[in-house]
Amino acid sequence: MSVTSYRRSDQKRCLELDGVTSRVIPAPSPSPRHLIPVGGADMMAQLDSDGRISSSGTFTVLSYNILSDTYASSELYSYCPSWALSWPYRRQNLLREIVGYRADIVCLQEVQSDHFDDFFAPELDKHGDRFSHVKKYEVEFNKAAQSLTEVAVQTTRKRATLNRLVKDNVALIVVLEAKFINQGANNPGKRQLLCVANTHVNVQQELKDVKIWQVHTLLKGLEKIAASADIPMLLCGDFNSVPGSAPHSLLAMGKVDPLHPDLVVDPLAILRPYSKLTHQLPLVSAYAAFLRGVGLGLEQQRRRMDPTTNEPLFTNCTRDFIGTLDYILYTADSLTVESLLELLDENSLRKDTALPSPEWSSDHIALLAEFRYVPRPRR
Repeated sequence: MSVTSYRRSDQKRCLELDGVTSRVIPAPSPSPRHLIPVGGADMMAQLDSDGRISSSGTFTVLSYNILSDTYASSELYSYCPSWALSWPYRRQNLLREIVGYRADIVCLQEVQSDHFDDFFAPELDKHGDRFSHVKKYEVEFNKAAQSLTEVAVQTTRKRATLNRLVKDNVALIVVLEAKFINQGANNPGKRQLLCVANTHVNVQQELKDVKIWQVHTLLKGLEKIAASADIPMLLCGDFNSVPGSAPHSLLAMGKVDPLHPDLVVDPLAILRPYSKLTHQLPLVSAYAAFLRGVGLGLEQQRRRMDPTTNEPLFTNCTRDFIGTLDYILYTADSLTVESLLELLDENSLRKDTALPSPEWSSDHIALLAEFRYVPRPRR
């Protein structure tokens, strides 16, 4: 099931000179990344030959900003060879990586609509589906901004408000039904639903109020769905917000400290009163399980985590910036983390200066988590 947000055939790279295309050395494929169990030593016995938890009650979710071709320019990424920035090369390398993760649900960001329609959708459709589509909600922040100005903003300030808030970011929410759950005798015939949200929050660092407003708007939409049905929820995306920022605090802590420095940037007063910046969803960051978990292989992963924020040290690594911008969050009362895709080492990525590189075709790294449904008590 592919959830995209925002607007292995050829493994040789080609060199074009004077209109002549010739094959040269094989292009490097991304190094394998493995799922690391976080549930203890007993979990190891449940891994199948592909490193996946061999249980019908689990599923995997991938979140990945694949770097839009629009932004993959030599001006921005001069350290990456031009042939490795070309879309024909990157799309095959990205597809090979994505398919290799064998995720049940794929949430991608920075996917151009034509690239999705013409390439990713038909290619990913070849790999089956463990969920069926039930319902879709499109969260267009531009429309939300227009509604806000109609209700809460004085006429003289409407233009300024729209100019600041209208940034063409979107979120997609889908309700899915699992095809693989055996509910057992306690819940015969019960449907197992899952709500998945995917978004790409505005990138401009000076627009801190816009980032918080977009995240808050999405969370309010998810709360409405939660109020109408008892559904486990996942929230994935590139939030363009580092751990400890106001958007991250809102997501992971359910509130924002009124004295948070990010709240100083609120020229339109759209965040006030700050007491409204809350939500009631029991969201937890999936990768925090590396710090909570017990078992083999976790020490190395813990060294790639920030214990003060409970998040990876980085998910985005360019020459000018390294930090965490991407998250997978889940409702901890209905889902539990079984395993996580291992994090990458900064030094290994720096051998090619930074991302993207011939090996890794985005400036972000993919995040993937394996979840298990938490049995609900009988009512």
